[in-house]
Amino acid sequence: MTVIREPLLMPVAIEDLRPTQLTVGRREVEIKRKAWRDRSKTKERKFLGRHTIPVIHGPKNHFYIIDHHHLALALHEEGVKEVLVTTYANLSMLDSTLFWETMDARSWVYPFDANGKRRDYKAIPKRLRDMVDDPFRSLAGELRRIGGFSKETAPFSEFQWADFLRRRVKKILVEKQFTHALEKALGLAKSQDAIYLPGWCGPSPED
Repeated sequence: MTVIREPLLMPVAIEDLRPTQLTVGRREVEIKRKAWRDRSKTKERKFLGRHTIPVIHGPKNHFYIIDHHHLALALHEEGVKEVLVTTYANLSMLDSTLFWETMDARSWVYPFDANGKRRDYKAIPKRLRDMVDDPFRSLAGELRRIGGFSKETAPFSEFQWADFLRRRVKKILVEKQFTHALEKALGLAKSQDAIYLPGWCGPSPED
């Protein structure tokens, strides 16, 4: 995805930021919350200065996040009021229908629910705190951290991995025995079945 950023940074209230996806991995959010609590006040300010949130300026002067949903939600839940945003594109002149169609065409929206099913754009919540948990997104995030696949610039790559794992790992295993589920996920990630996914790092040692 090639985009041109406007160099202007501006503070925006996290409460006013709108998501472009229905779900997050709650485990991922909690990891980021803990990391925030472990920082000193000085490091907090430096962190916020370095980690800007990419947004699209949309209709009715709303700002839509196109990345870092987990971080923004974690900061919000930790009481941070504002973040710096970088505007990737100004689509404020479009009506709602054309706005979402344009967002979809540019891979700036992921309208899929916690079961991996595509939903209408209207199902996307208007507030970050209303996104629901997808445990497979947490599994995919942890899988990347342990080297199951590499970080990619492809839009929503972790969600692609989440959907791959969703079809192969039982949900109850992810919810009740996360470590076991992660071990199984790592084996699946190194298999030829995952070769089409962004960041694939196979083959498995057995191949």
